[in-house]
Amino acid sequence: MLADPKARALTDNFAGQWLFLRNLTNMNPDFETLPDFDDNLRQAMRRETELFFESVIREDRSALDLMTAKYTFVNERLAKHYGIPNVYGSQFRRIVWSDENRWGLLGQGSVSTVTSYPNRTSAVLRGKWILENVLGTPPPAPPPNVPALKENGDGKQLSLRQLMEQHRANPSCATCHRIMDPLGLALENFDAIGEWRTKEAAGPIDASGQLADGTKVNGVGDLRKALLQHPQQFVGTVTEKMLTYALGRGLEYYDMPVVRGIVRDAAKSDYRFSAVILGIVKSSPFQMRKAQMAEGQAAAVLR
Repeated sequence: MLADPKARALTDNFAGQWLFLRNLTNMNPDFETLPDFDDNLRQAMRRETELFFESVIREDRSALDLMTAKYTFVNERLAKHYGIPNVYGSQFRRIVWSDENRWGLLGQGSVSTVTSYPNRTSAVLRGKWILENVLGTPPPAPPPNVPALKENGDGKQLSLRQLMEQHRANPSCATCHRIMDPLGLALENFDAIGEWRTKEAAGPIDASGQLADGTKVNGVGDLRKALLQHPQQFVGTVTEKMLTYALGRGLEYYDMPVVRGIVRDAAKSDYRFSAVILGIVKSSPFQMRKAQMAEGQAAAVLR
């Protein structure tokens, strides 16, 4: 089933929707701030994530490999962006990372870019992306009339961390930001197009923080480990997203026991993708949808 060419639709449609890859088309980083960005890089970023996701599916790897895999796919343009030497040509090839900061989805330029603004990173967008797409716990909508971040204070260049600290001084903003900001700030070594950095205009990058459960992190490596302390949560999010895609509708409360059952069964095989997909295909909501589609097709023939 996973080897069938039709499985490519999971990459083109599902991954494009789940990981916000479609948003790359509309991302236009500021040239003065980020002069390295061009359309070739945009396309290479998207193709990297597509090939990576497809490889995890086709090789029937654990769903956890989406977060922990030590390899990726690059061509010359993307390799140059990542600082990888001796990669030439437009063809993509598989490489193994020696830098654990780049492992899995969190280290890929596509994710950094779609969770940033044109001229800077965003702890809020990145934290929200993790809450929605990794932890499956989207934050509530922001309160009305929330003031925008002030880009500097008293003529002094402020870091993103300092700007967020000022923003959290507003009590109506503080609750959600205490959850989102540490997640996003842990990725602050990646600039707005995913290039690694150790300092910004305001000074050295500080990627440290404390997550909502009290776990202290300092950078993407610590964040990845913290997010996978409870692997069933990430696999549950993947399962929810895939079941939503398969059903063509949002999930309801009565679908959640099905999701938990699929995750529980997939744990027996280290959460291999085949187990997750098979669980979805055999689930009662999916079987009911197939029956409804068959009935609809039969009715259309009889009319």
